[in-house]
This record gives sequence, C-alpha cells and structure tokens, in this order.
Amino acid sequence: MKVRLASKRDVATDICEFEWVSVDGSPLPAFTAGAHIDVHVADGLVRQYSLCNAPGETHRYCVGVLRDPASRGGSTGMHALTPGTTLEISAPRNHFPLAEHATHSILLAGGIGVTPILCMAEALSARDASFEVHYGTREPARTAFRERFARDDLAAKTRLYFDSEGERADLDAILAQPSGGKHLYVCGPAGFIDAVLARADAAQWPEGNVHREYFAAPVPVETAGDKAFQVKLHSSGRVIDVKAGETIVAALAAQGVEVQMSCEQGVCGTCLTRVIDGTPEHRDVYLTDDERAANDQILPCCSRSQSPMLVLDL
Repeated sequence: MKVRLASKRDVATDICEFEWVSVDGSPLPAFTAGAHIDVHVADGLVRQYSLCNAPGETHRYCVGVLRDPASRGGSTGMHALTPGTTLEISAPRNHFPLAEHATHSILLAGGIGVTPILCMAEALSARDASFEVHYGTREPARTAFRERFARDDLAAKTRLYFDSEGERADLDAILAQPSGGKHLYVCGPAGFIDAVLARADAAQWPEGNVHREYFAAPVPVETAGDKAFQVKLHSSGRVIDVKAGETIVAALAAQGVEVQMSCEQGVCGTCLTRVIDGTPEHRDVYLTDDERAANDQILPCCSRSQSPMLVLDL
C-alpha cells in the first residue's frame, strides 16, 4: 500500500513516532494488538515496525522507531524521513497476538519493545480485561509514550523502571504464580527477553502461555562449520545446491526462485516455509522450542539443514 507520512514527533530521546495515512484518504486495513507492518524504507530495504496506535483504527498507522547507532539502515532511514514523504508498506500481520481467553495478562517491555506492549495494554483496557504492565528503560528521558501510560485507564496497572535510578523489575516475583489462564508477553532487547524467558521457564510457565517478539537476532551464529547441502522444491522436484556460507533464500534467488523475505535474521516470520522432508538446523528466534522440535517448518533466510537434502513446500 502507498502511504504518506502525516506527522513525525519525538516521544523520547532518540525515539520518534511516525503517523502514516493512505495517500488517497481511504481507510487502512484494520489490525489487532501486537501486529506489525513492513515498511519499504528505501529500495531493497524493508523493516518491520509494530503498530502502537489503538487497535481498530483505520484512518492511520503509528509506529515508534529508535535511532540505533548500530542500524543496518532501517532506523537511520526512518529518522531521515520528513512529513509528506510517501512510501510503500504491507498490510498488518500479527505474529504476536493476545490470547483470546486469558484470565490475566502480564506485559513486559524493555526500551523500544514498548510499541506492541502499549497497543496490547490499550486493547486489554478497552475490553476491561485483567492485566499488568512492567516497562523498563535506561532513564525517564528515554521512556517513550509515558503520557499514554499515565492515563487513568493504564496508570494503576503500569509500573515503570529506570536503570538510572537503580530500579529493576523483580522478575521472580512478577512471574512467581503461573497458571493455565495467565499469559505472559515480552518484547525488547534480546538480553531482556532471554532473561524473562529463563525466569518463566524456572517458574514452570507453560510454553504455550509465554509469548515473545524479538526485534533482532540475539547473537550472531557461528558459521565456520557450515556445510553445503541441497534443497528440493516439492512442486517440481527441482534440486538446488546451497553452498557453505550461503543462505537458502540466496541460493533459491540465484536460480530464479523468489521467497518473500523481510528481516533476514529469522525474527519476523515472513519467509516461514513448510518442510516436507529432511531435518532443518534452526537458527531463528521466531519459532518456539516445540515448533522447532516438530521440524516441519523453517525460516530459510537464516536456517540451514542437518540432512544432505531438505525438501521444501515450494
């Protein structure tokens, strides 16, 4: 879809909120809390950003973007945009949805990971659901959307933590009482997410009740031992070689087979592909442990094969 940047405003140090509207004034597709859009920042540069305006709004999409000094081009490109700019985005997709029948939701946000968490909090508040928010940042000046969390409907259910003031969320206490009806949602830096997941595992939270969304792959994967293998296209029987040090999507693209892709790090799930036969070597952070163990799906932008041949549903 073609959209226009209607406004851009600072919401914290190095964080801007971008408001997009359709070019022709028509309604945008509705979305649910936790959804994201792909933004075509520049030619060949596509990045995912979580929607942080109220779910159900169709006159605009809002995203919050951190200016990251280690940017691979996405955040610097976004922060260089000026109101009036037009570009293309995808329709919203939701790989991080709220559980419909949760009796209580615990929302944990670290830094810019607050964007989907804010949307979730407002959605839960709108339906008078039971929830709590824990939001940690380096300092008050870097805490985006504080005014929205200070509103009457969210203030009593939100706790803010600032590293600069020596405040940290007591994860053991927050996660101490898992139950079948409670659901946990976490988004933020990889280290923060990993810490939450470890504490949730130690507290014996059911895996199906723990939901996370990474913005980037946590740690670069060691590739020195990578070996070549082959990919077979189930529809045609065509076999394509994948070299050591080459991704599956790159090998396929070189042979004219395009797989829709976005993050290139196994984070967003855009390239998720069904595995017909063979054993994947999972290197993504998108699939859960149970989904990985099933070995019937793969993120070909980053994952490889443990078997000599991998048959994909392509």
